[in-house]
Amino acid sequence: MDTIFALSSGQPPAAIGIIRISGPRAGEALRAICGRMPNPRLASVSLFSDPQSGEALDRGLALWFPGPATATGEDLAELHCHGGRAVTAALLAALARIAGLRGAMPGEFTRRAFENGRIDLSEAEGLSDLLFAETESQRRAAMMMAEGHFSRKVTDWQGRLLALSASVEAALDFSDEDDVPDAGIEARIRSGIAGLADTLQRELARPDAERLRDGVRVVLAGPPNAGKSTLLNALVGRDAAIVSDIAGTTRDRIEAPAAIGGIPFLFTDTAGLRADKQDAIEAIGMARAEQAIAAADILLWMGDPADAPRDDAVKISAKKDVAGWQAAAGADLDLSAISGDGMAELVALLLQRAQGLVPGEGDYALHARQRREVEAALAALSDALETDDLLIVAEHLRLARGAMDALTGRAGTEDMLDALFGKFCIGK
Repeated sequence: MDTIFALSSGQPPAAIGIIRISGPRAGEALRAICGRMPNPRLASVSLFSDPQSGEALDRGLALWFPGPATATGEDLAELHCHGGRAVTAALLAALARIAGLRGAMPGEFTRRAFENGRIDLSEAEGLSDLLFAETESQRRAAMMMAEGHFSRKVTDWQGRLLALSASVEAALDFSDEDDVPDAGIEARIRSGIAGLADTLQRELARPDAERLRDGVRVVLAGPPNAGKSTLLNALVGRDAAIVSDIAGTTRDRIEAPAAIGGIPFLFTDTAGLRADKQDAIEAIGMARAEQAIAAADILLWMGDPADAPRDDAVKISAKKDVAGWQAAAGADLDLSAISGDGMAELVALLLQRAQGLVPGEGDYALHARQRREVEAALAALSDALETDDLLIVAEHLRLARGAMDALTGRAGTEDMLDALFGKFCIGK
């Protein structure tokens, strides 16, 4: 396997640059640059020199981590240098001239960590989310996933599945062995499958990571000239939408992301809804508005409360600052986006609604891939409960194990055999 290297800190210029080297020749490369081998896992001040010319390049800290107990599962070295462009470029060029070393591809360090069993797919996805986190809720959820909280749950589910599979195999093939219990074993198998299925069902009730990544979808809808664009601009804190007294100014959906209270939102201004469409373009805009209303996580309805298209809509009586304004009967909130009257109450309501759509503190969110595999495992368990034939039950449990393996990216056939022979002392 190649030995790879890359700048693992931020792009220069910076106070410090960290160059990481991973692979079977990492130790040789470190010795070539430093002229000696530092003690394992102790930062050591070293002079970094070009192995070919002997020219001094920088003085910094060298670290040596023998595998496999490293971030990548391989021999790993780090050079902590000054973070200027010239210094980092010179060190990278010197490493490139060492035989057997090459620059790393994007994500290659993390991929090696996965391939060497240091992390699983879910933890890798958490690391990816952490890199792109922009809000506090995104950071917290990504950190929980990267730290393996979901992976530990999957490990527990796999253990339960392996035990159930072992019990089924015992009931099928070894019922004549004195040390293999058979009285009530089928009832215990069914109870175990039902319990695990219930656990997976509760897991699927978690918020999804895509909503956390893209933002809680808040759609502003209502008739023309209801103040939707003004309210959108007030919520996102900038002029994202054109505001005009002319009805029908907004002809298409306008989307603007914003973070409020550490939660990501995606606000959507829509074309005004009215029965007398003026032209084909307005009709298209209204159709898109109706699509946005159907897909909204939170709908802010700014028309007649009695005409709200959804029962869960937040009914807003806007333009409170306009002379002659009267509160609409049945409205949930009276406000003025211009004066700010009622805006604090609206923000509090949005945050309250959003709390149930994104992970809470100390929790994580499931990606579409993870949700798909959990659903596949649940379907297999549900099918297993529909039959009394243990051969068919065994096959459904195998399918459930396959879905669990897909969650982590690791195979589990040998684990099942170990559980089977170890638990029931078969082969004595």
